[in-house]
Amino acid sequence: MDFESILQPTINQVNARLDQLLPPTTETPSVLHEAMRYSCLAPGKRLRPALTLICTQATGGDPKQALDAACAVEMIHCFSLIHDDLPGIDNDDLRRGMPTCHKKFGEAVAILAGDALFALAFEVLGNQQAETTVVVETMKILTRAVGTYGLVGGETIDVLSEGKPVDADTLELIHRRKTASLIAAACEIGSLLGSKQDARPKLKEYGECMGLAFQIADDFLNETGTPEQLGKAAGSDRDRQKATYPAIYGIDESRKKAFDLAEKAIQNIQGLVNQSILEGLAKYSVERLY
Repeated sequence: MDFESILQPTINQVNARLDQLLPPTTETPSVLHEAMRYSCLAPGKRLRPALTLICTQATGGDPKQALDAACAVEMIHCFSLIHDDLPGIDNDDLRRGMPTCHKKFGEAVAILAGDALFALAFEVLGNQQAETTVVVETMKILTRAVGTYGLVGGETIDVLSEGKPVDADTLELIHRRKTASLIAAACEIGSLLGSKQDARPKLKEYGECMGLAFQIADDFLNETGTPEQLGKAAGSDRDRQKATYPAIYGIDESRKKAFDLAEKAIQNIQGLVNQSILEGLAKYSVERLY
């Protein structure tokens, strides 16, 4: 299945709504808004917001009602990319085939653009047209996924581990927090906005397994891909002596672990109305070229 084509209508919906939610460049401070829009509207897979919408549909909900929540998840993802690329962390020049935010706007504006996207994500969640208890729960899910027990905590352990021997347990902890936590949150928020709450734990587990598989795939693509394929530097993980699956397990074993995790993810979605789409996305997460 050509999942890029299948997901394109969903991606178009997300992009159109992001364009509406992001502050216009005509408002002050215009350079901040330009930087936010530059990074958040840059071409991307939109995997996380797509999962939110698909999981809403999988649990009997209307994906249109989950669109703002999906956009909030993507804003958090974009915030993390801006900060991840900064000189103090990965010091990358390219992201999604374009100059990174700090290369385009300077380091100070890039930091502030990331901060503003983070804040806007929670404003958007707070303005959802949903029951108050549901709104609060979506905010709790995303807050935990992005904080010290999620994305930021994982990134911290990753930074502190550079150039040092890292065991398999620490490596998995980094990847589960840094990448899998936000993908799992996207799935869990989507299921919360549906009507079949019994599927929520299974979709969260699906997201966790898929997210870990996705990051392992990123690890070995960083080793084997080209800047043109990746839209960013290749071989940078090795140059910075980062903790990666290929560094510990090698390329072949890393691939096997990624495919095993994709299969484990698939075990959690049996019987859902759009099982084939979720199954295909789990496989795509490790079969993708970039």
